[in-house]
Amino acid sequence: MKKYIIGLFILLFGFTVAMAQEEAPEKKIDKPVRSPFASGILIDNQTNVIPTAKTLEMLIQHRFGKMGNGISDFWGIYGAGTNIRMGLNYSILDNLMVGIGLTKKNMYTDMQVKWNILQQTRKNTMPIALTLYGNMAIDGRNEQVFGVNYKFSNRFSYFGQVIVGRKFCDWFTLQATGSFTHYNSVDSTKNHDVVGIGFNGRVKFSPQSSFIFQYDIPLNIKGISEHIDYTAAEPNFGVGYEVATSTHAFQVFISTGDGILAQDNYLYNTNSVANGWEDLMIGFTITRTWNF
Repeated sequence: MKKYIIGLFILLFGFTVAMAQEEAPEKKIDKPVRSPFASGILIDNQTNVIPTAKTLEMLIQHRFGKMGNGISDFWGIYGAGTNIRMGLNYSILDNLMVGIGLTKKNMYTDMQVKWNILQQTRKNTMPIALTLYGNMAIDGRNEQVFGVNYKFSNRFSYFGQVIVGRKFCDWFTLQATGSFTHYNSVDSTKNHDVVGIGFNGRVKFSPQSSFIFQYDIPLNIKGISEHIDYTAAEPNFGVGYEVATSTHAFQVFISTGDGILAQDNYLYNTNSVANGWEDLMIGFTITRTWNF
């Protein structure tokens, strides 16, 4: 009799454990937030967005001339001083992208890499996105531009940036950036190195439309300045409108930076929003992605 009782107890215990295992809820993975931005570029700034692995992204970034002449050159659209960059990016991994581009101003050829270290998640187990971005650009102008002591390395410039972003709700995303710019060769009035900070974001007001903005500030840090009375470049201010689909994003905006490449704007921008229309330029950016 005792054997039957023990056997029944073991049977009931095993059945209870099996039921408990079956009823135990599966641990759900906290996925990254959906679409903090519509693309990897926001006016002149990088965003935390990297398209999924094996995605090719094409970019066309355009800046017209200054708006100061008014209707005589249709607020810069037919004016002098236009700039354009065409680029291709490829996502090697879901969190790693490489790219190449060509810019009209100074005939820059740039190579870039972007790496998402952290991604914000939907249930806030990771509250922010953290991204590293870097590029190297080669100035393609005639060698006489660089003076008598010309070396090919004089053409090189570098830009590195840390991007911290958060999607606060379905309609608002904000980023803060810290950056370092270095030019191997500059004229006698400029520093080789520039540290900068920036803020940019998106306010979404319909399923496909958003208000976008940026403000990048080159810092005049006396400890690294090569000149006693050094004047830093002007901040790069921009506001605009964006419309996007799953594979396209189109941005039209006004901004003060004419360089398009970040290091050019952080070191050389002389346009100030304080001058009003005189120093503002109309621009647009188009991105298109293909998955392979």
